[in-house]
Formats: sequence, structure tokens, C-alpha cells
Amino acid sequence: MTKVSEQGKSVDVSEVAVGGGRGRAGLRKVMEGIVEAGFMGISVRVCDERGEWVGGAGTAELGVGVAPSADGHVRIGSNTKTFVATLVLRLVAEGRVGLDVPVSEYLPEFGVDGRVTVRMLLQHTSGLFNFTGEVNDDGTIVPGIPIPYGAAGGAWVGDRFKVHRPQDLVELALSKPARFEPGTGWSYSNTNYVLARLLVEEVTGRPLAAEMRRLILEPLGLTGTIVPDASPEIPEPHAHAYYRYEDAGEQRTVDITRQNPSWISSGGDMISTTRDLHTFFAALLGGRLLPAPLLAEMCAPHPTGIPNMDYGLGVFVLTTDDGGTLISHNGAAVGHAALMYGTPGGGRTLTAALNCVDDAELSIAAAFQDAQRRLVAEVFHDGPGE
Repeated sequence: MTKVSEQGKSVDVSEVAVGGGRGRAGLRKVMEGIVEAGFMGISVRVCDERGEWVGGAGTAELGVGVAPSADGHVRIGSNTKTFVATLVLRLVAEGRVGLDVPVSEYLPEFGVDGRVTVRMLLQHTSGLFNFTGEVNDDGTIVPGIPIPYGAAGGAWVGDRFKVHRPQDLVELALSKPARFEPGTGWSYSNTNYVLARLLVEEVTGRPLAAEMRRLILEPLGLTGTIVPDASPEIPEPHAHAYYRYEDAGEQRTVDITRQNPSWISSGGDMISTTRDLHTFFAALLGGRLLPAPLLAEMCAPHPTGIPNMDYGLGVFVLTTDDGGTLISHNGAAVGHAALMYGTPGGGRTLTAALNCVDDAELSIAAAFQDAQRRLVAEVFHDGPGE
């Protein structure tokens, strides 16, 4: 364990190296900086040509000076979308789903615009309203369900064990005007992936969790990955997640590690570990889960309007500063966050789990963006080669 002190603040970084993966002083330094920037704790796993390296920094729980476990569970937020997209594409490979078939042919009961295809769901080009709310071009907000961020944050805390049916989330979204005509723009919408869940369940006649186990989790041995549905539980070990809010003029901080994730459903409800995320992403990018043509479609970049950040089918396609390509998805889940990056082919991966004290103002957002940038720069600084 390496202990450093900067500006009077001590940060411990524990590390485990496999196969010659030691000596990552720069990565340890980045992790120290992430904790000092406001995160409670972080666990990082890097797998590349030098071997496997795992490190942890900060604390897993307020008032307890123990770093997050290297194999701790974390709510992975929107990394769930990559799992769901892969599952849908597995069903495409089985001939049970068509990428360019209208969603309404599978789910006629919702009245989805007949021009919206399965591909548009996975690519976020459907134009469907995001049930967690939208921000208009003029800055005005169109609210959806109560969520932990914005004006409803405090109310969410008291209601965080409420069960939300995925059908209700979709119906709320479809009651709002579409963002644009199907296929004419790009807008990130959790609604797309709840519809994808319902499509999987309709086509297979089985719960999403059962199909996820059949096609992804069990074949890869992902024993630490869970589709929780409406369960608030998270397995041990895990770092704790917290939420800070104002109540009757007083600031309160509560442990929200246990929460019912059905409010986000398959837009971001899954639980995993850095080990399982690495195994999944390396297998996916290495061609072990999808036929080559479908993997190529998944990673084909579609413009988002965000510089150097395109979107495929359930993955972001990033252009690095040196012109290379990285495949990624990250996610935040109220006090928890997870990162997942890999090179084309999966020869190098970075996965990470973070915990923090979150709040309605998303005060941690800038530090989260900076953490991603610094970790990617350190791990992939010599190019995304194999």
C-alpha cells in the first residue's frame, strides 16, 4: 500500500498486480487526485499487454477508513445499456429480432410511431421523450418521473423504495411530444432501453434477467453481475452511496446504497464489479458474444453532436487526442458510478467503480467528467493499440 499526502490530505492507494502489471505510479497518482477532487472512493482495474492491475483509493463508507474492495459490487448505471444492447443483438443473431423492424410490430399495445425501429432504440435516434426528463434547447426543463436530480431530489429520497413498472415509464414518455422525427437526430433517452427490455420479454416470453443470464452472464461466468428489477438489495462487499439534501432548512446526508432501481429500469439498473465489467467488455469487443457483422454494426459511429464522441448501438465510440478509437460506456447511479473503456478488439480495458456523496445539483458532475478524462489519458496515453 502506498500512502501519499498532498495539501494536508492523506490518500491511501492499495494495489494488486498480476502478470507483471506493477509500476503504475501515474495511475496511482490519478486515483489520488480523483479522491481529493471529491469522490469518497474508487476502484480501478486495468488489463493490457503488461498484465492486470487493480487498485483502490479513498473509503468505502463514511467514517470508516477502509478502501473499496477490489471485487466490490457497484450500481453501474447506464453501462446497463451496453448489456441490454448486446442481449438484443444476440436475439438478432438468433433470427428472433430484426434491427430495422418497427418496434410497433413487437409491442403494438404502446402505439409507438411506426417509423421507430429497433436500431433507433439502441442508437438513441428514435426521438422518444426521456421519461426521466428533458432539457429543451432554450434551457427549459420538461419533467418526467421524480428523479434524484433537480427540484424533485428531496422528494425522491423519501420515495426511493417505490416500485415503478416499466410499462408505466414508457407510457409516460409516449404521452409527451417526441424530440424529433424518428431517425433525424440523436438524443439520449432512457425510454429507448426500457422499450428494448419490453421487446426482449415479448419476443422470448421470459424476464429480461432470465435472458441476460442465458445469453451473457452464465456463458461468461459473470457471477457478480445482477439484474435487480425492483429489489433494493446490493450484495456484499460494496462501497456505500450517499445523498445530500436539504430538509426543513437543514443539510442532511443519508445512505442510499439500498434503493429501488425500478425508477430507471433497464436504462441503468444493473449491478456488477470491475472484474465482471472487464470480462464482459473484453469478450464483447473480442468477438466472443456477437458475430463479426453485428459487432461491427454495434461499434459503427453515429454522430451525436458531441465533439469526438459518437454513438453506436449501446456504446459510445470515442476519438482520442491522437486519432485512435476507444469503445466505451459509463454510468452514474446516485452515489455510485462505473466506467468501462476498451480498445477495438478488447486487448486493453479500463473498468472502474466510484462512490460519492451525491446531491440534487449534481455537484460531483465536473469531478466525474475530469476523472474519466484523467483515467483515459493515463491508461491509453500511448495509443489504443493492442
